[in-house]
Amino acid sequence: MSEKVSGSFRDPSGFMFKHNGQLYRQVNQKYREEYDLLMTSGLYNQLTKSKTLVVHTEVDLELAPMPEIAYKVIQPDVVEFISYPYEWCFNQLKDAAILTLAIARRALEFGMSLKDASAYNIQFQQGRPIFIDTLSFEKYEEGMPWVAYRQFCQHFLAPLALMAKKDIRLAQMLRLHIDGIPLDLASKLLPGGTRLNFGLASHIHLHARSQERYADKEVSQAEVKGRISKSAMLGLFDSLLSTVRSLRVKTIQTEWTDYYQDNNYTEASFEAKRQLVKSFIEKVNPKQVWDLGGNTGEFSRAASDLGIPTVCYDIDPGAVQQNYDLVKKNKEKFMLPLCMDLTNPSPDLGWHNAERESMQTRGPVDLVMALALIHHLAISNNVPLVDVANYFADLGEHLIIEFVPKSDSQVKRLLASRVDIFPDYSLNGFKKAFEEQFTLKLQEQVPGSERTIFLFTRKAQF
Repeated sequence: MSEKVSGSFRDPSGFMFKHNGQLYRQVNQKYREEYDLLMTSGLYNQLTKSKTLVVHTEVDLELAPMPEIAYKVIQPDVVEFISYPYEWCFNQLKDAAILTLAIARRALEFGMSLKDASAYNIQFQQGRPIFIDTLSFEKYEEGMPWVAYRQFCQHFLAPLALMAKKDIRLAQMLRLHIDGIPLDLASKLLPGGTRLNFGLASHIHLHARSQERYADKEVSQAEVKGRISKSAMLGLFDSLLSTVRSLRVKTIQTEWTDYYQDNNYTEASFEAKRQLVKSFIEKVNPKQVWDLGGNTGEFSRAASDLGIPTVCYDIDPGAVQQNYDLVKKNKEKFMLPLCMDLTNPSPDLGWHNAERESMQTRGPVDLVMALALIHHLAISNNVPLVDVANYFADLGEHLIIEFVPKSDSQVKRLLASRVDIFPDYSLNGFKKAFEEQFTLKLQEQVPGSERTIFLFTRKAQF
């Protein structure tokens, strides 16, 4: 029984589908010429050898769900976790943009053009961005403009510019505009000084004005053809690359980026906590871990350093950026830092609410970790402990969670400016709430602190 993957339904060249739990892609007859060129020109070999394009294997055509229009069926290597641009930090989006341009330039060298510059065609695998849409290439025609130019600017350049020149939190606009931030909107939001920046003036402000000018006019391909030479196309890529590379966010210093340097742990108790968490992870022996509120990934690495694929979520873009920079610096292969507000997590989005999956839909996983998080959810956000337990039970089978009592300096900090309306926020209240959904397996107090770490296993669902 085959099931089409909803995120690829727009592409006439082919589509993704699952058969017996395995992921495949049908290549349609419509894409036959381009597919053959991709595979014989040397472009596929070049990109896969450099690990910038996902590897695939051709399999039996009989697997095709729509054999009447099928040319090939391919099985791509599986990406461990699918993430989306609105969950990435600035440097992740920037690296994805740079890779997209590098692939577009390389395609041109092999007589092909990148026809799709969607940010959703990039995923992060083993600490690096990788292009996953094999059917995004077409035969290059001399004189034709880059058809993906506007898409690249909307998916990459506009959000990067808004994050760098206005506010890093504007990355969340990508969640509202899943086809990319409209250039006229980006132009209006960017500071006036960006009009003096050649790259931003050309690719956002003038580009937006040009779109507006030609919005109601019909322009045939015949009118456009012959206007842009290959050297001009390469010049466009170089200009975009220079503009992207020049964009930077200021050193991100936020409330929680220095959390590990501003807590009530001694160095000895901090290390004891790390070893305690590691021992709990080893008892579970999970295949995948989600660390909720993982900050810069200090304790996430108790899992990823064991070779376990680990997604480290945090609400703070500064912490996520620091984590990603560490991943790059140390060439880590099992850590994926992502931005996520657990009180408003990524929802199902797009056509039929099915093109982009919610955080919860992409689970559950073997093990969820929630260290130094419960007080933020229960006190800062007024989420009852029983509701936290219910949500965590939906996300994973096993749970390592840290309870932080009211006597802890971090909780006192939260309660300093508000009335304590949390009579159930206690060790006993916590255990009572979580034991409705979970069975307690282990409980250990962190040496040198009043904090306690628990290992729970979700109760069987009937």
